[in-house]
Amino acid sequence: MRQAEGRGPLYRLYSSRLRRQIDPARVPHHVAMVIDGNRRWARQLGYETVAHGYRAGAAKMIDFLGWCEELGVKVVTLYLLSNDNLRKRDSRELADLIDIIADLARELAADGDWRVQHAGRAELLPASLADALRDAEESTRDHTGLHVNLAVGYGGRHEIVDAVRRIIVKHDERGGTLEELAENLTPEAIGEHLYTGGQPDPDLVIRTSGEQRLSDFLVWQSAHSEFYFMEALGPDLREVDFLRAIRDYASRERRFGG
Repeated sequence: MRQAEGRGPLYRLYSSRLRRQIDPARVPHHVAMVIDGNRRWARQLGYETVAHGYRAGAAKMIDFLGWCEELGVKVVTLYLLSNDNLRKRDSRELADLIDIIADLARELAADGDWRVQHAGRAELLPASLADALRDAEESTRDHTGLHVNLAVGYGGRHEIVDAVRRIIVKHDERGGTLEELAENLTPEAIGEHLYTGGQPDPDLVIRTSGEQRLSDFLVWQSAHSEFYFMEALGPDLREVDFLRAIRDYASRERRFGG
């Protein structure tokens, strides 16, 4: 699925050098990506609508997933559409973005052995997008390749609320007491009921476009993650930018809050 970048020999030489500098044993298992700067990219290039930026960003995410797979990453979470975006974006812009994300979900499900999983509140999404995400998830459920989480209609705080609600509902169905619920409401229990329940937390969170904030992305799961912020706008992301991020991650001594 990965598209050739068409770079020159010096670029390919540098890319190969970066790969040799990365210890395969220190490649992150789970990488989370905030693909940012698509709108700015479209405006800087003079496009009439920012949809061109979103489409270029979606195409770049397919490249990005290929880079991750080639390097040995097992899980990738892409932040594509937040709950705030659903409320605040211009209606025309949002309609374009919804179509683009639906197309991306279908494309990811159609090729290769990647497993696609939706992370977010499906009930907040237009039926066309919710259906595309559900179909992609169901059709790839048995795939054993790269696990791709698509965070769409997603909010980290809402995710925690939803997890706690699931725990309460299950506890009530079992007829447990309030005291038992309080005793069993542990970080481990909440983690199991998140949208990403059963998956390892992200080792590395990357954000493009120079912004240095989480924007309500994986706020629970990223408690001990490493962060890497890069200046490149989403559609301009290059493989060498990604490899430098992985090289930087591999050189760090992770303290897990210590």
